[in-house]
Amino acid sequence: MPSDESVVVGRFNGAWGVQGWVRIWSDTRPPASIFDYQPWLVGEHGEILEVEQWRQAGPRLVAKLRDIDTPEQADGLGRALIRVARSSLPEPGPGEYYWHDLLGLEVVNLEGHVYGRVSGMIETGANDVVAVEGNGRTVLIPFVSGEFVRKVDLDGGRMTVDWPLEWAE
Repeated sequence: MPSDESVVVGRFNGAWGVQGWVRIWSDTRPPASIFDYQPWLVGEHGEILEVEQWRQAGPRLVAKLRDIDTPEQADGLGRALIRVARSSLPEPGPGEYYWHDLLGLEVVNLEGHVYGRVSGMIETGANDVVAVEGNGRTVLIPFVSGEFVRKVDLDGGRMTVDWPLEWAE
């Protein structure tokens, strides 16, 4: 499955225990939602991995995957990304976006200055932050709809922000 038809929802984070369980880092909210989206696609060819069991072990999520039975096999997954088919995710509501959908959008301010393109999103606890790459630098803009983020046009490939040029210097 090509990467544009799948979405990263987490990654593996090393072996856990001696029976082939693996630690999971989840990018979903809440974190345990990662197990709601199946099957998992791993590697550049989208190898399918099935979750047999999962649980929370202290602060971490761990999973037992089909055909992964030893710590060595679990370690063999390395820090590989976990992807799922985009079609397995629920459609976001009005004014809601998956971070994946924002990547690559052109970011322009109200005065028409183009900052660059969305290269990533950062979760800070208070609010998410948009990382914009362009002109040899990174500009960080709080993702606060209606205040700093005025419009997201996924079809047009553009995000309009209220972020004056002097704030980026």
